[in-house]
Amino acid sequence: MGARHEGREAALRMLYQSELSGDGMESVVKTYFRSDLLDDSLGETSRRFAEHLVRGIVKRREELDRLITQGSSHWRIERMAAVDRNVLRLALFELVDDPETPAPVILDEAVELAKLYGGEESGAFVNGVLDGIRKQLGSGEFRRG
Repeated sequence: MGARHEGREAALRMLYQSELSGDGMESVVKTYFRSDLLDDSLGETSRRFAEHLVRGIVKRREELDRLITQGSSHWRIERMAAVDRNVLRLALFELVDDPETPAPVILDEAVELAKLYGGEESGAFVNGVLDGIRKQLGSGEFRRG
């Protein structure tokens, strides 16, 4: 497993923890990296990437949620499963913030995280929403980076 994959997984866990606990992200990040439950094999590169992701998502959450809402017809964001919603935020942040990472890589990672942590239909749901938004990004409706 690569450092970026590990970072994405750690970021998803922190986003989920923050949402369910109501704790602020700074508190969650500190707790997460001090946790006895944390896998000690998480390297410094993965940690830095995870922190970059969660802080960026917090900063751009309104924009990301607007993209999710536009890309998910017939679904209100607050009615989505917490894992699905946070996987979407994570992937969309990378799509709009990191033009260096190919969109198919970001989408594949998001679908894998949704399958691993979400419900039975999470992978398909996340794939459908992200694919629609990717097409909007490709058409110039939204810009990456």
